[in-house]
Amino acid sequence: MRDIKLARAQSLLKEILPSALANLNDMRLNALNVVDVKCSRGKYFAEVFLNAPFATKQEKLEILSQLKKAHGIIKEYCLEETGWFRCPDFKFSFDTTLEQENRLDKIFDTIQKERESKQKEY
Repeated sequence: MRDIKLARAQSLLKEILPSALANLNDMRLNALNVVDVKCSRGKYFAEVFLNAPFATKQEKLEILSQLKKAHGIIKEYCLEETGWFRCPDFKFSFDTTLEQENRLDKIFDTIQKERESKQKEY
């Protein structure tokens, strides 16, 4: 039962956070994609995974800094939209799984090409 409530909370936050970010006055924050949200068991803490393929490493650091400053505004927006008594504290980070998948795809492609070239030699 708790897992269902936790999944609902995560799903609701994943749905609400993009509109909360869109209401901020920073264009970089408006363009962020929320990939996933993981809440703690008591819903006091939520880690928000973002995707910003347009941003460099320096820009990502600046975005995280701006998100820390806008933390209160984002929490207030979520409270208004959900009607919850308490909103979790957010920790924002960038999702690196897509980059890792791309690197792995490149590695598998090179392995496949090496195998094909070895088969042609025989």
